Amino acid sequence: MDEQGLRQQLEKHHRESFGWALSCCGRDRQRAEEVLQRTYLKVLEGKARFEDRGAFKTWLFAVIRTTARDEKRREVLRRIGLLRYEANVRASPAPNGDGAGEALDRARMKEAFVAALGKLPARQREAMQLVFYHDMSLSEAANVMGVSLGSARTHYERGKRALRTYLATQGIQ
Repeated sequence: MDEQGLRQQLEKHHRESFGWALSCCGRDRQRAEEVLQRTYLKVLEGKARFEDRGAFKTWLFAVIRTTARDEKRREVLRRIGLLRYEANVRASPAPNGDGAGEALDRARMKEAFVAALGKLPARQREAMQLVFYHDMSLSEAANVMGVSLGSARTHYERGKRALRTYLATQGIQ
């Protein structure tokens, strides 16, 4: 595929790609933007090549996932270095807490669902988001995740069951 074709495909899938990047980055908008930018650079510079073996979107989501994983690994290494330095200088600040009780409405349901997704193991969360938010088949999700179809199906089914259970405990159905 030529550069113009790549650009068109990237533009076509940008919105969904950003949603997937958000998912891969733990809903951190800034990290997702960085990951998406690095992904686009990889694609346009030819460091990641689309071989026309499957759907472009499936391939692109796999590149985003790999890029996010690499970025997270780099961040962990940076933090380890910073933590060593900080331990010698001062104690680290306590993390901020969340929590505001709102009436059960659409916003609360969405928050509860996002929270429930966040509690799932990574593979289950990925399978659920690829199928529900990005309209992929289980086969396409398996390709993005780099697992077999049977494994993707297992992660998907377990994720659905865990979501139902969690949401039911929250009084949301």
